[in-house]
Amino acid sequence: MGAITPHYRTVAQLLQSRTFSVDDYQREYKWDTSNIEELLSDLLGRFQNAYRDGDEPSAVAGYPTYFLGSIIVTRRGNVDFLVDGQQRVTSLTLLLIYLYREAKRCGYPVAATIESLIFSDNYGQPNFNLKITDRLPAIRALFHGEDFTADGRDESTQAIIRRYQDIHESGVIEELSTTVPNFIYWFINSVGLIEIVADTDADAYAIFETMNDRGKPLSPVDMLKAYLLAPIEDQDQRAAANQTWRRTVRTLTSWEPDPNPERDAVFIKTWLRAQYSETIRDRKAGATDKDWELIGTTFHRWIRDQATRLRVGDAKSNFLLMTEEFPFFARAYEQILEAGRRYTPGLEAVFYNTHNDFTWQSTVLLAPLAVGDDDTTVRRKMGVTATYLDIWLMRRVVNYIRVSYSNVSYTMWMLCRDIRNKPLDDLIDTLRDRLADDEATFEGNPSRNRDGISGLVLNQFTRRYIFHLLARLTAYVEAGSGRADQFPHYVDRTVKNPQDIEHIWAADYAPHAHAFPDEDDFWYYRGHVGALVLLPADVNRSYQDLPFAAKAPHYAKQNLYAASLTNAAYKHQPQFRAFAKREELPFRPFDSFDLSAVQERIQLVHALAKKIWSPDRLEEFRG
Repeated sequence: MGAITPHYRTVAQLLQSRTFSVDDYQREYKWDTSNIEELLSDLLGRFQNAYRDGDEPSAVAGYPTYFLGSIIVTRRGNVDFLVDGQQRVTSLTLLLIYLYREAKRCGYPVAATIESLIFSDNYGQPNFNLKITDRLPAIRALFHGEDFTADGRDESTQAIIRRYQDIHESGVIEELSTTVPNFIYWFINSVGLIEIVADTDADAYAIFETMNDRGKPLSPVDMLKAYLLAPIEDQDQRAAANQTWRRTVRTLTSWEPDPNPERDAVFIKTWLRAQYSETIRDRKAGATDKDWELIGTTFHRWIRDQATRLRVGDAKSNFLLMTEEFPFFARAYEQILEAGRRYTPGLEAVFYNTHNDFTWQSTVLLAPLAVGDDDTTVRRKMGVTATYLDIWLMRRVVNYIRVSYSNVSYTMWMLCRDIRNKPLDDLIDTLRDRLADDEATFEGNPSRNRDGISGLVLNQFTRRYIFHLLARLTAYVEAGSGRADQFPHYVDRTVKNPQDIEHIWAADYAPHAHAFPDEDDFWYYRGHVGALVLLPADVNRSYQDLPFAAKAPHYAKQNLYAASLTNAAYKHQPQFRAFAKREELPFRPFDSFDLSAVQERIQLVHALAKKIWSPDRLEEFRG
């Protein structure tokens, strides 16, 4: 084996004037929303614990560092190939691009410093640090702030666009406020990892295999198991506890269709936060981590430190926790995973929240459960809690309120405390009371000066939620008219011809100039939720530039929500007519589609939303 050189690198040292690539046979970029949100939460927590009011950017040099693990590279010419580490390097690059664009927008000088970490100048041409051919168009578009559609692209490109959107929607800039420059300087100079450089590919892969297959240190899950087993001296009980624990962990980590060796740790954090977290870090600079945060970082130590309060530490308690509580909550967690993947009667809201990438869902759904709940009670508790989250979340996003991991962490902690171990009827009453007291509704949010549905317009933040909302409206109308509930089909981006958001008005101001002296008003209403429908992508592409009169015959052949714009739905769809009458919904056809028509459709969207996300849905889960 040739020379092996490990170096500690800060983000700035790692990426300054460097170019990384990956071999074609490497796996795709796989990070999901929860990975990005946990990284952002950890970084913000570490930074905010150190920051003191009035600190100048230079003060961050004395802040604690944050370690991101190790990467393995092999050098070929001027390019470093990532044998292990592409997930982290790609994610760091996406965060840097976002911070760069925000710093540039705000006029912070640090923007120039970040720029050189994203690309280097090669005789006037940008040479991006991630030189992976298939992914370059997406990276280039994000860097320049250009629109980019990932539909039909490779898996990594789609993930890159989604994870960048996660960063954008996280609210990190709003949370940092005036400390953005300080955070950036800390991030690039105090966040680091170990770079292991091998002379040859063979050496690099040998190191990778050795690090991953031999001599692995005990994981936090292993250390927790050892702590719990220690006081159980009866050999039969010890063997039974160990066997149950191992079987439960194996089931979690091998869950199909997405085996994940880290899922056992993710589950334990979810379970402990849901059932036992009593405290959370104060939302101010210099605050220290409490239960909620410590469970997320060092749960094995936290349980040991909280043994008295958690009533563990003796043989009997530990045996019951390992053989009853641990597998009980693991089974419920797996049920949540399955319902998030497969549209399940009674747990449809789990699927809805998963589609909206609401990563706190599993934690909140485990909170009301109690060991000993029968299968029906578990299902009803999870169903009603997921339904509450669905209503709560959609009320916020139509008011442009961020619901990302860090933005709602405190709210989810309070919710878990309020519903913990509640009997089913008490749980429903509690959730209904919370919705009744909620300031955010589909009518608006007065304290934030938001207008709800009446102000909901397509933009970078709302696109994913408007897509979801249109799919829900469409599925509801069709199911109410006697057709199958096709929500999973409408949101499936893997099918050959997925659904797209269709603007009823073509992107042409001239025909509407008489109604809109100010052109900005035209573009506002063109993107309003009342002027949008879902159509298959090929139909959308074929007719998007046509005026309404030319589009209408094609709308008539599509889903009932789109067809309801035309006379055909009312002439040939008696079940649809009966549904509209029964539900007292203001459907009507249009011969032309002007501003007044948009305003009528806005009222229709509002009426549909109040039915689809009615708090009365919670009553369906009572025993």
